[in-house]
Amino acid sequence: MLVVNAGSSTVKLRLLGDDDTLIADHELQAPQSQIDRSELRAALDDGLDQADAVGHRIVHGGERFRGPIRVDAQVEHALDALTALAPLHQPKSLEALRAVSAALPGLPAVACFDTAFHATIPPAATTYALPEAWRERWRLRRYGFHGLSHAWISRRAPQLLGVPASELRIVSCHLGAGASLCAIAAGASIDTTMGFTPLEGLVMATRSGSVDPGMLLWLLEREHLTERELAEALEHESGLLGLAGTADMREVIDRSQRGEEPAALALDVYVHRLRAAIAAMAASLRGLDVLVFTGGVGERAPLVRARAADGVAFLGVALDESANAAADDDAVISSADCSVRTLVVHAREDLEISHQVRSLLAG
Repeated sequence: MLVVNAGSSTVKLRLLGDDDTLIADHELQAPQSQIDRSELRAALDDGLDQADAVGHRIVHGGERFRGPIRVDAQVEHALDALTALAPLHQPKSLEALRAVSAALPGLPAVACFDTAFHATIPPAATTYALPEAWRERWRLRRYGFHGLSHAWISRRAPQLLGVPASELRIVSCHLGAGASLCAIAAGASIDTTMGFTPLEGLVMATRSGSVDPGMLLWLLEREHLTERELAEALEHESGLLGLAGTADMREVIDRSQRGEEPAALALDVYVHRLRAAIAAMAASLRGLDVLVFTGGVGERAPLVRARAADGVAFLGVALDESANAAADDDAVISSADCSVRTLVVHAREDLEISHQVRSLLAG
């Protein structure tokens, strides 16, 4: 299985065996969504062309694509039509799809969507309180993202705990450059923090997360910011970067521990929003059995995990200090006497894509 994951400036290629062991991987530079096809060909010739099928991470599936689908001309056209919903991400995914399909024309290509896992969220959690005409005309609703990561957690956490997914209420915390939480009941998403776009929700590396829309209107009307200036600031100049001057959580933590006030404030704001969102997801689940941390920050920042857990101790969360500090891979880090199990799980969207592609092609 060749898994293709198009990021902001790179395309990651991973070849997985039948037992999902990693056979080969390669990362291509792809600035402005442009892929050097000769470089791609060289990467494929270097051991990546042994695949029997290709799975592509596609950020947005809209309301139509609620699961993986084999790509043909009609599907590709439909994906292209969704670009307006994800103008920063969809073109990169589609360019990778086209480039790899051109290089490996005989292999089935399957699209796997970051939005699809959230197709099970009920209307109460997806509906914005906006005029009906707006919601119908422009399909304004909460879609949610990071679905491939959250879907992996929905399968991996029960495996680690030896408990059926049907018996677990899980809050999955995907904390990376982008960040979102997901409330998972019996293996299905029932709520999430991202919305119509990946801007909603938590404080992120350079994204603001949720802000007062009235404040944005005030800036547009009173201070005459342009739409482009506003978009650039919210996407690329806010979050940890806007608060601390760096988007790297490792630097934020280091600076805060050295007593730098902007970094300390950034960490406080980040954790405050994270705690509130965990509690909100637990409310959607009407209780909590498992709390999972994944993604770059979730996996590598014990201090963030500890502070987040301390703030939701009233839910039954408590960490084992030594286990939390030592967690290096998939691990249980909760104390033995608490009611909620807390895990660190390595983000493996590639394994989730592989699982979805194999399931689809097996028919």
